[in-house]
Amino acid sequence: MNTTAQLLHSKKKTILESWMSNQLSDQGLRDDLISNEELHKQSDELLNGLARAMATGNTDNIYAAEYEPITEILSDISITRARQGFSPRETGMYVLSLKKAIADALEQELAGQHEQLYKEVMMVNRLLDSLSVVTFETFIKGREEVILRQSDEISEISTPVIKVWEGILALPIIGTLDSARTQVVMESLLQEIVNTGSNIAILDISGVPAVDSLVAQHLIKTVSATRLMGAECIISGIRAEIAQTIVHLGIDLSNIKTKASLASALQLAFSMNRIEVKSHSKSTTFGFKR
Repeated sequence: MNTTAQLLHSKKKTILESWMSNQLSDQGLRDDLISNEELHKQSDELLNGLARAMATGNTDNIYAAEYEPITEILSDISITRARQGFSPRETGMYVLSLKKAIADALEQELAGQHEQLYKEVMMVNRLLDSLSVVTFETFIKGREEVILRQSDEISEISTPVIKVWEGILALPIIGTLDSARTQVVMESLLQEIVNTGSNIAILDISGVPAVDSLVAQHLIKTVSATRLMGAECIISGIRAEIAQTIVHLGIDLSNIKTKASLASALQLAFSMNRIEVKSHSKSTTFGFKR
């Protein structure tokens, strides 16, 4: 058993206290995301696992069976911290701050034995650097999962299908319309057509910053899918610059009903469904009848 492994057994309490002190003294540590008790529990569990692994004599290959419990602990901690909102630096420092705690213990244990101290410290640095890479990799994976989940939630929020009248749906689109988002738009719209039995759907693109050939093709696909469900589609929000772009690109929207504003599209939808709108007075009260 090497000197470091022996120290992790004989002076574990001292090393743990030093490690905790290093973590708590870090100004970047936010106690609003993790309590001192939880941090102490995680650190104690990792230190026990590290002591058992190093006692086998393996101080190089962290992918060996004896290090599996440690990598699992680090993976769980990294995933949890990514979901809780920790920064990469905060997560990385969790492992890297252990270096100083072990180095201080080694310096006391090997006082005067400079060559041996150098070898042990270098060995610890290599080992903990490898474990910190695992921590970073898992943290990035966890952060990507959070981003993907948030992207899905934003897509759902940004493509709401609204029932504006009996038989009439409206779907305001805000932001860029790419292939993935078009699929979400289609699924949401077609499902709502089935749920409500609507026969008219208004796609409002007032919030789409620009329309190119790809965006136009996505709109045409959505219109075609809507028609296959037995509903008619109206595209509103055709601004002057969008109209010029569509003409310049040679995109044929002649067989699709288009309007400049959502109000105009709604008026057309009322007309198509033979809904008459009449004003009872000069006030803002209106009456609707078929």
